[in-house]
Parts: sequence; C-alpha cells; structure tokens
Amino acid sequence: MRTDKVSLVLVALFLFISVQDVRAGKKKEKEVADREYWCNLLYRIAEPVLQNMSEGKLRENMEVELSPVWDGRDRNVTYMEAFGRLMAGLAPWLSLPDDDTPEGKQRQQLREWALKSYAHAVDPQSKDYLLWNKEGQALVDAAYIAESFLRAPGQLWEPLDEATKQRYIKEFRGLRRFTPVYTNWILFVGTIETFLMTVGGEYDAYRIDISLRKTEEWYVGDGWYSDGPEFAFDYYNSFVIQPMYVEILQALYAARKYPRVNEQRLNRGVKRMQRYGAILERMISPEGSFPVVGRSMTYRMGIFHVLSLLAFQQKLPEGISGAQVRAALTCVMKRMFAAPGNFNGKGFLQLGFAGHQPRLADVYTNNGSLYLTTLAFLPLGLPAGHPFWTDAPQDWTAKKAWSGEDFPKDKAYYE
Repeated sequence: MRTDKVSLVLVALFLFISVQDVRAGKKKEKEVADREYWCNLLYRIAEPVLQNMSEGKLRENMEVELSPVWDGRDRNVTYMEAFGRLMAGLAPWLSLPDDDTPEGKQRQQLREWALKSYAHAVDPQSKDYLLWNKEGQALVDAAYIAESFLRAPGQLWEPLDEATKQRYIKEFRGLRRFTPVYTNWILFVGTIETFLMTVGGEYDAYRIDISLRKTEEWYVGDGWYSDGPEFAFDYYNSFVIQPMYVEILQALYAARKYPRVNEQRLNRGVKRMQRYGAILERMISPEGSFPVVGRSMTYRMGIFHVLSLLAFQQKLPEGISGAQVRAALTCVMKRMFAAPGNFNGKGFLQLGFAGHQPRLADVYTNNGSLYLTTLAFLPLGLPAGHPFWTDAPQDWTAKKAWSGEDFPKDKAYYE
C-alpha cells in the first residue's frame, strides 16, 4: 500500500514537471525577435486606419474620441491627424522592397492600402476627403503627409496617378491661407514648401527661409530649442522641431536650391540633434520608463522621434550603438503597450499614455493625434539584415549605470 502511494506521488511529480516543461516551452515559443515585435505592433496600429481609409470608410468606421476639455474645433480634424501622422512614421518601412517573408507581406498590404488612402485624402468626391480648408490644424497634419512623401518618394509619391499628385500640390499651396502659430508651427509651413520644392512645383522660398531662421534664433544651447520665444520643458524638440528642421536642411542641401544651405549649417543642425538624441537615450530607465513631463504625453512613443530618426539615418551620437537604442526602445514599447486600454474595440488608439487615460489629453487632442506614436518606428526602414537589428542587444546608459557597470559620463554640447 505504501509502495502504491509512493508511486502515485512520483507520477504526480512527473506530471507536474512535464506540465512546467510544456509551459516553459510555450513561453519560449512566444518570444519573438525585436524586429518582428516592432513590425507586428506597427501593423496593429496602422491596419484599422489604412484598411478603412483605403475603402473610403475611415470617417464611417473610426470611433472618434475627443479630449474631455476639447477646444471646440471641428472634430473632423481627427481623420487628417490619424492619417498624416501615421504615414510619417510608416513611410520608411514601406520604402523597403517587397519579399515573401511575413514582414514583407505586411509591408505590401499596408503600402497598397496607403496608396489608395492617399488618393481618398484629396478626392473631393470621396467620403474620406480630408479637412483641408476649414481649420488651421490642417497645416500640422499636411506637414506630416508631406514628410511621409519626403521619406519615401519612390514608394509613396511616384506611384500616385497624376490627378492625385496635382490635387496634393493644389491642397498644399492652398494652405498658405493659414497663418502659423508663432511656435514649432513655422516648421510645418517649411516642410510643406520644401516638399513642393522637391517635386519641381512652385514653392515659397521665403516661407522655408523664415522657418529655418526663426528656429535657429530659438536655439537655447546644449541641443535644445525653445518652442517659440519662450522655453518649455517638454518633448516638442522631438515631436516636431529637430526632425523637421534637419530634414528641411537635408532636402535643401541635396537640391542646391534657394534658400541655400551649406554643409556647415547642415552639420550644425545634425550635431544639435545628436546631442538631444543622447539626452533622450539617457532618459530611458533600466525598466523602460521615462519622465512624463510637458504637454502631449498622449503621443506615447513619439517622444523618441529624434532618437529613431538618428538611428534610421545612421547618425547616432558617438558612444551610442544601434543595438542599445533598439533594446531600449523595445523595452519601452513592451512596457507601454502591454498595458490594457491602449486600443479600443475596433483597434484604434485611445486617449492615454500607458492605457486609457482620457483626462491626460490636452485641449487639442483627439485619438487621431495619437498616431504620432508611430514616429518611433523609423528604424524599420533599415533592412532586416542591418546591424541595428542583427547585433546582440546591449544595455542602454541608465541600465548600465544602475547595475554598477561602467558607462560614459555625460557632458554638455558647446559650439
């Protein structure tokens, strides 16, 4: 009898160990490479917007969520915000060639939807014709659409039919009716006119020139610009200022058109952005959190626009590797998007930071605004075989510091 009991205990123990092994195996199976995780997350964010808009059904099917303190502007700005911001972040990934991998199929599908969506955006007969004419907010999100064309001209601009191209040129020029707010908005104007310059259209060089000159006047040192005449400690250097400023400089330098940009001016802008990118990298804690300061925190991962652009352009600051940036951003993404409530029942983003937190939204925020989060995904424009993706993950600065490892001392940037 005692032997039977012992046998039963051993059998139970064997079964328990077997179950644990199976569970451990399943856990291992669920682990995915960083790039695959990024691709799947970006596809999840993009799919509801582009699938619906490609069919002219975004306005019909997107559940609009406005800030509890909404400022009263036309709620239809939501659709332009969602599309423009999404495409600015998605463009580099869609610029890669097609292949038969699961990722390649995701890209191909999104690109097909995107091209159809671009056409709906400027077709007055489409239900998804965007709000180009009513609100000054159109300046903001038209600039992100222009930025998407600047980032992937061959894959997103060139394939459009001639009628659609001419409609975009007409709409972009028509935005001159709006006077930009005397802040980072001047760069939206500059970006739109810069795009017009790159496609050989009539463009307003003065609007570009003044956007650059005022931004340079607002430089306050150590890699930071003020957002207009007064400095605010927030993330607008990353959301807008530094990426658009540098990309305008790069486009002008490449085109050799007025306003002229020499190599010294371009390099200075890049060095300032590198310093700011280094600061952003140091803000990521060992656990994948970062300071929640300033307005527009509902833009989530968009806070790392500068760091992602530097990685995509292979211009990361000295001492910061692609592998540590990838590891850090992956850690932040997993922490942020593991929280329940980031998406609604139809798959669209909801107001919040890490979950559904509507009271965090500013007076100008709707759930279309939130697609600025995709600006952190720019490194997906680097091929899967690039060292950014293939190098072994490395600890980022704060993780090294708080684990007792050696890490580089920080120092201010002077010109």
